[in-house]
Amino acid sequence: MAAFAQSAPCWVDVQLPDLEAGKRFYGELFGWTFRAGDGPYADALSDGKLVAALAAKQDGRMPTAWGIYFATDDIVATVARIREAGGQVITDPVRAGRAGALAQAADPGGAVFGLWQAGDCEGFEKQNEPGSFCWTEVHTRQKDRVDAFYEEVFGFQGTDLDTSGAGESGAAESGVGFRMWSPAGTEPGPDTAVGGRSVITDAFPAEMPSYFLNCFAVEDCNAAAGHAVRLGGRISAPPFDIPYGRMAVVQDDQGAVFAVLQSPVSGKRAE
Repeated sequence: MAAFAQSAPCWVDVQLPDLEAGKRFYGELFGWTFRAGDGPYADALSDGKLVAALAAKQDGRMPTAWGIYFATDDIVATVARIREAGGQVITDPVRAGRAGALAQAADPGGAVFGLWQAGDCEGFEKQNEPGSFCWTEVHTRQKDRVDAFYEEVFGFQGTDLDTSGAGESGAAESGVGFRMWSPAGTEPGPDTAVGGRSVITDAFPAEMPSYFLNCFAVEDCNAAAGHAVRLGGRISAPPFDIPYGRMAVVQDDQGAVFAVLQSPVSGKRAE
């Protein structure tokens, strides 16, 4: 496995009420195969390479949701920075056997994310290709506090984009802006970005919490969204064009939200 740069997204997993149903849904949608993990947990593979994990919820109060993990080479120090920057540590660092160590936290706006310090397992073995993770973005109402938080904790450098007309995604509306994050030590901009920050506007219910939206690359956005519906999922945002391809936001058949993203070079867009 290739090592991940400090603070880069390195893993995603989803907590589901029914693990076997999740395997059927994502196996059909992305062509994933699965191998048993420790406990009620299944590693997902695409072309034989690790891309994600599915887990059975151990507590019904836990959200049915996809989670993102950021790489760190010192998880204890990163947790300390989270507290100093105004975040909340939900789970202090714990060992995951020889695989590595993990922790969970929330930013000042309440969006939950994970940390991963690699041991034997670095994270994704495949990404930015169809059937694998390609992007993550936090959706928040507290953009100023959240921007400062991620810049302090992870060293992200921001690039603000014009998002006029981008409201279909449930992301930024005209005038509120979208920020891309580039890792420390890189030239900020789209070519180095590893994630982003969007804004939840007043057009959405006040009870909608802050969250991370994780995206998976697909060959054909329209076809993937339609397939998700046939498998029992729902469309949260129908396919729409963005500067970096074509995107749709969907829910799986148990309610976990994610996005599918077709790059401009993935083939002819279905109308």
